[in-house]
Amino acid sequence: MTTQDLTTPLADRVALVAGATRGAGRAMAVELGRAGATVYVTGRTTRERTSEVGRQTETIEETADLVTAAGGTGIAVPTDHLDPEQVRALVARIDREQGRLDILVNDLWGGEHLLVGSVFGKKSWETPLDDGLRILELGVRSHVITAALALPLLIRSEGPLHVEVTDGTAVYNRRYRENLYYDLAKNAPIRIAFGLGEELAEYGGTAVAVTPGFLRSEQMLGHFGVTEENWRDAIAREPDFATAESPAYLARGIAALAADPGRAARWNGRSTSSAELARTYDVTDIDGSRPDAWAYFEEVKSGGKEGTPDDYR
Repeated sequence: MTTQDLTTPLADRVALVAGATRGAGRAMAVELGRAGATVYVTGRTTRERTSEVGRQTETIEETADLVTAAGGTGIAVPTDHLDPEQVRALVARIDREQGRLDILVNDLWGGEHLLVGSVFGKKSWETPLDDGLRILELGVRSHVITAALALPLLIRSEGPLHVEVTDGTAVYNRRYRENLYYDLAKNAPIRIAFGLGEELAEYGGTAVAVTPGFLRSEQMLGHFGVTEENWRDAIAREPDFATAESPAYLARGIAALAADPGRAARWNGRSTSSAELARTYDVTDIDGSRPDAWAYFEEVKSGGKEGTPDDYR
């Protein structure tokens, strides 16, 4: 094995990160690029157009530039993954330009603006139906469309990898996630990975559902009025934020998983978290810590165990 093999283990791989405008999607695209991959990054916010999320500060073109700067090849393709024709065109372009697809990361969401006020704290029948159905479109239908149309290309790879990104592990999500629509949207990717694990097994493939913990995304930092540099200032307002992790934490674990030749036996059909990936592959967050927010919420907040957020960093 050469030094280059160790530093860029994905140098011959082609990845699609669907939903790479910001947050975990952007970070995963960058880390796959850092490992040498060619990464197609998609989303609805471009330098010319802003999605319903309403943030103009992050674009897919910027993500592609970051992938290239990290050492990979970033290619931005504006795509609404709720439009099957746009997704078909995207997959056809990858096939035409690369002739293969090795890694598919389904990180589609963009429904945060519907949660506070409209969804959380309301019974299903109190939730505006249009908002509830939009959550299911963004969190479920987009994933199904993308998987259905990209998998025929993905299975031509040797050892295809399909990653479903959600909020919460299968264990944690046995709890009700506050609202029926949100609960369905965040459990569906776990079941998609389970089902696709069954279907991909004969191709030597891996389907896995992953979740970050308390993510310091651009939107979350903005919510608390802090930046990545002074994020700890938000702990006074929200003590549980002490367990927060940067988007790079999950991304480093995903890059390591993608480079793992034994990943199918270890992960296929499973649900996992950024913290479990970090322990398995010996990676850390950008500050050298290994936060485990889900263990904190499971054991302390829900289970009554004595402990503080700092105990789970």
